Amino acid sequence: MKSMEGYIDAPGGKVWYTQLGEGEETPLLVLHGGPGNTHDPLKSALDVMGNERPVIFYDQLGSGNSERPSDSSLWRTERFVEELACVREALELEEVHLLGHSWGTMLAASYVIDRQPVGVRSVIFSSPCLSAERWKQDADHYLALLPAEVQRAIAQHEEQGTTDSEEYQAALKEYYMRHVCRLDPWPPIMVESKAKANKDIYMTMWGPSEFCPLGNLKTYDCTAQLPDIQIPSLFICGRYDEAAPETTRYYHSLVPGSGFHVFENSAHVSYLEETDEFLKVVGRFLRKVEAE
Repeated sequence: MKSMEGYIDAPGGKVWYTQLGEGEETPLLVLHGGPGNTHDPLKSALDVMGNERPVIFYDQLGSGNSERPSDSSLWRTERFVEELACVREALELEEVHLLGHSWGTMLAASYVIDRQPVGVRSVIFSSPCLSAERWKQDADHYLALLPAEVQRAIAQHEEQGTTDSEEYQAALKEYYMRHVCRLDPWPPIMVESKAKANKDIYMTMWGPSEFCPLGNLKTYDCTAQLPDIQIPSLFICGRYDEAAPETTRYYHSLVPGSGFHVFENSAHVSYLEETDEFLKVVGRFLRKVEAE
């Protein structure tokens, strides 16, 4: 499969991208989660889509193969939206499908709602977080189902500000094994990519854990604007996802004509947990959009 890679100038530094495939269909631009994570896990599952269309992955500034500036004022949603616009312009993606995962859905939604860009043929919201408050509510519900000693450890260390402790990290693992990835052991690519992530970005924008939003995203909520999205949209999540199916269905209900699918044997990384089904659902949606 043909591939190319390079760097693109964006506000604050250079971002690294790779493009796989050169099929005839509309390119797919993939927005990774985090904030501060990398493209690698998504690429490991979605690269085969390059057999029918160009698929573009990039590491957002500060993580992965991209430059790592130390200026924490760069870690704002608006700057990442501008970065996305730069990537699209540099690669001449006049028509494009967007697939955002987790934080990448915030990025995709902000780009589509605030910029109203021309040429975006569809948006896929994979395990969406479109309201930090609803995410926190769902997390609190899941936390209440954990063993009592795990709940106590999490509450104690968050209250004391000792979230770097081994006990807190062990308690997080219990939550993550239920609601992030249910494969045991986790796929090696998840472990490898964690070493290339940028925890400072995550802390600045989100907080010390998935269920503790303290950063500048803690008030993020675009649900009031979701009815303004007029392009074909698909909402997908896992049955055990921290992006809870009930909440994901709610987002879907706000976007006219959008689709909705739950992967029954997945948590937050359904593209790794049920790769074949994920590719089938996403591929079917893209082909339907292109046939209309």
